[in-house]
Amino acid sequence: MSITAGDAEVPEPTTAERVRSLLNATSSLTVRALGEHHDLDTPVSVHGSRLRLRAPLDAPLVAALAATTDGLAVVLDVTDVSPVAVRDRIRGRLTLAGRLHLAHLADDGLSVHLRVDVAHAVLATPYGTGALTAADLSLAAPDPLARHEAALLTHLADDHADALDLLTRLLDPALLTHGPAVRPLALDRHGLVLRLDHSHGHRDVRLVFPEPARDTEDFGHRMHDLMAAAEHGLPARRP
Repeated sequence: MSITAGDAEVPEPTTAERVRSLLNATSSLTVRALGEHHDLDTPVSVHGSRLRLRAPLDAPLVAALAATTDGLAVVLDVTDVSPVAVRDRIRGRLTLAGRLHLAHLADDGLSVHLRVDVAHAVLATPYGTGALTAADLSLAAPDPLARHEAALLTHLADDHADALDLLTRLLDPALLTHGPAVRPLALDRHGLVLRLDHSHGHRDVRLVFPEPARDTEDFGHRMHDLMAAAEHGLPARRP
């Protein structure tokens, strides 16, 4: 179940960077307040340790906020789901605790901007659980590929099966015993994670870029670097 790339430690985002990236890319979340769950379809913007959300003007949550003077204690749930169809698609579950406030009426007159003052957060993944404070969140930056990850992964999965097959040459041959199905699971500036899916379970393997990708164009160059290494029988980079 763990991500591996040999015996060496591999560069990957910190917990705080993962949280910022997930918030940067999400379009929905659940707000738990006053014993109820409120599902919102909303982008999230992060300003230090404060989040900005959007809710319909007639939402019950907005009515509850309007009845308070100092906001509501809330818990926010964000689920990280792989955009590529694999077994066990949930890559992580983020829980943030804080206080929710009304900010101002949106320009459309039909929705309201909300503010969340984050106190702390926990990110649980299949590989472990990490906690962070409001200060940790305010200091972290989102991965430069976060907003584009879904489109890049689905394009790779749907249109470049040949590239995935080539990249398996960078893996320990023992991982390919019994011919697992190989699908792209995640990516960030440091590399690409492949899901090796067997009938009896799965394993996730990270391929590390020669150097971090700065943007989507740079990501293309880093992928070409990996494929060139695979094609010429070169070892995958190890830190």
